[in-house]
Amino acid sequence: MDSPARDIARRLGECAEAVCRRYLAAGRKEGRYWLVGDARNSPGQSLYVRLSTSADGRGAAGKWTDAHTGEHGDLLDIIAAASGHHSMRETLEEARRFLSLPQVDAHVENARTAKARPGTAEAARRLWAASKPIESTVVSQYLEGRSLVSAGHGQALRFHPSCYYRPSRRDSPDTPRAWPAMIAAVTDLHGAITGVHRTWLEPATCTKAQITNPRRAMGGLLGNGVRFGLAGPVMLAAEGIETTLSLRHVLPEVPMIACLSAAHLAAVNLPPALRRLYVGCDNDTAGENAMATLQHRVAGTGIEVIALKPSRDDFNTDLQADGAEQLAMALRAQLFGDDAAAFLRP
Repeated sequence: MDSPARDIARRLGECAEAVCRRYLAAGRKEGRYWLVGDARNSPGQSLYVRLSTSADGRGAAGKWTDAHTGEHGDLLDIIAAASGHHSMRETLEEARRFLSLPQVDAHVENARTAKARPGTAEAARRLWAASKPIESTVVSQYLEGRSLVSAGHGQALRFHPSCYYRPSRRDSPDTPRAWPAMIAAVTDLHGAITGVHRTWLEPATCTKAQITNPRRAMGGLLGNGVRFGLAGPVMLAAEGIETTLSLRHVLPEVPMIACLSAAHLAAVNLPPALRRLYVGCDNDTAGENAMATLQHRVAGTGIEVIALKPSRDDFNTDLQADGAEQLAMALRAQLFGDDAAAFLRP
């Protein structure tokens, strides 16, 4: 049986144009799509919502994609972003009001939503839904402290003000059980959220929390990753989120995926359209092994796999130490000439 959220998302899809006119009023209808700047109702046409189900059944009404960020979702996400909600309960209440459905008692709603097992893809999706945009939060300050401008990748990253942390045996007994956190959506090749990655942060310093495991992922990770931009013939894959964003800082038009570890980098699923994959390896044995595994996997497929090597341990260290201009110069020597001309930020 469908969950309440899935049932309501389906009902919203049946009246997708009306939803768009209410929550994305800054956009406009063009053919079978509604075009707008982003999920928070900014002017533009980067985000497009499908208003009717495609003939082949693969594209459902109410599904949307942001062509600038690569983010995907349904109309519940649109209502949450446009309304500035902080929880799934708020969004479901608003959706029920729009659909003229009876409200559900909060205790009943909480009982239903408490059934996702910890660590599962469903638990990951609920954590993502309960998070909010990163602008003007400790997440944006954390990224700025790593020399990473937050604009342009907020759809793949969110902020949770009090994300549960399970202390390990090496943490002190008085370690807090909740911290602010950067939440990253782990998606598959079709844009479906299969997991999340959490980076717990210290609010006073806007740095990683001083706990044993400030980074953890949950859900379906194998083959998937945190995506920035839509898949294309030229892409870039790297290990960590900060490493990937450092490369995106100087190559903003290249679709990228943060695989979260060297092992997952080696196992990442590659889209059919891919013809050239740049790999931003960390400067260690695990990174070299991941690169070798990828090259072996694609042998004979027509996909080129090209290593990009940092001067130090990783590309974020290079960016912080040398600045964007020097990082761009170092990458120019490692990219194909046409790619350097097309993608490197001047």
